Amino acid sequence: MATYRIAIDGNEANVVDRVGSNTYAYELLVALEQQLAKQANWQITVLLTQHPCSDMPLERPGWKYVVVRPKQFWTQWALPRFLYQHRSNFDLFFTPGHYAPRHAPLPYISAVLDLAFLSHPDSFTLRDRLQLSYWTKYSVKNAKKIITISHASKTEIAATYKIPPENIAVCYPAIGIIQKPTLQEAAKDLKKFAITKPFFISLGTIQPRKNLIKLIEAFESYSRKQQGLAKQTKAKQHNLVLAGKEGWLAAPILKRIAASPFKELIIVTGFITTKEKWSLLRSATAVVIVGLKEGFGIPALEALEANTIPVVANAASLPEVVGESGILVDPHNTLDIADGLWKAATLKAREKAVLKKKGREQKTLFSWKNTAQHVQDLWQSVLTKKQV
Repeated sequence: MATYRIAIDGNEANVVDRVGSNTYAYELLVALEQQLAKQANWQITVLLTQHPCSDMPLERPGWKYVVVRPKQFWTQWALPRFLYQHRSNFDLFFTPGHYAPRHAPLPYISAVLDLAFLSHPDSFTLRDRLQLSYWTKYSVKNAKKIITISHASKTEIAATYKIPPENIAVCYPAIGIIQKPTLQEAAKDLKKFAITKPFFISLGTIQPRKNLIKLIEAFESYSRKQQGLAKQTKAKQHNLVLAGKEGWLAAPILKRIAASPFKELIIVTGFITTKEKWSLLRSATAVVIVGLKEGFGIPALEALEANTIPVVANAASLPEVVGESGILVDPHNTLDIADGLWKAATLKAREKAVLKKKGREQKTLFSWKNTAQHVQDLWQSVLTKKQV
């Protein structure tokens, strides 16, 4: 049986407070380690700029960590130098992030989760935008295969970089093992954030590309309608909870909240723990994701896992994620978003049960075990020059 020796850039996963691409890289590494544990012919070396975090997979025969110094200019200099020095020890390099080594003596597979830095450049610092633009272009040009997280992203990557679609594989994210809070624990977390009413929740960094100003305007429209029809409708007054840390260009969003006639109903939590996130998810009327360009939209999948109704933009990957289990809205149309909130708040018990049943069915499409197997198959296809 042939032995396959893989070097992996583990830095995207090796952080304490994981969001977005960090979570994808971490969960994928965990799933790969578990999958390969009983396959002695796969030898994995995870390359890092610093020692592994305590929750990274433990070292064992066939899975080890190597710290490569210096940290500065790592992708351009330290990593290529290491790979050249040790090129006889590896057959393939894999990175679950956008940044492949500037020069590589090995075939490599790179991940490109989305192209938000091109579609929403104002959401990134100039430095990050230039870095992502330059290195992503180089990475995809020289990669043997590319992985991405949705068919919507695959189509965009193929068109932008003129890459044959068969060289791009969709490797879905999933939800890792979670310990869901009890009702009592959830109630404590709601109290911590002063959430006193039924609520809609938006999860993610407070930044322009999440389309939060449109969501705030839609919430105001919902709230005005609810006030006017309070005696004629089952719709209740709601809080709008924006759960996430402040990101690039958060100031205009916070200013808009401060100017809202319903500002007392809008709650910005700041960074939340995993436990707090699941407390909020399971307690919400709906999880609302109206970003204009979501590479995948993990909060939509988290909504399905929490058995909560997703209200999502009818754009990019979000319809792909929720299938028939969500309420789709036009992210450019404030009144349509408001209508989606109204529908979620006024669903009859039977209608809600149908959507939640579809959500439970939809979430079975996404598992880290399946994703890890797909990535391993891609590795093998490159190493054996076979098409998966």
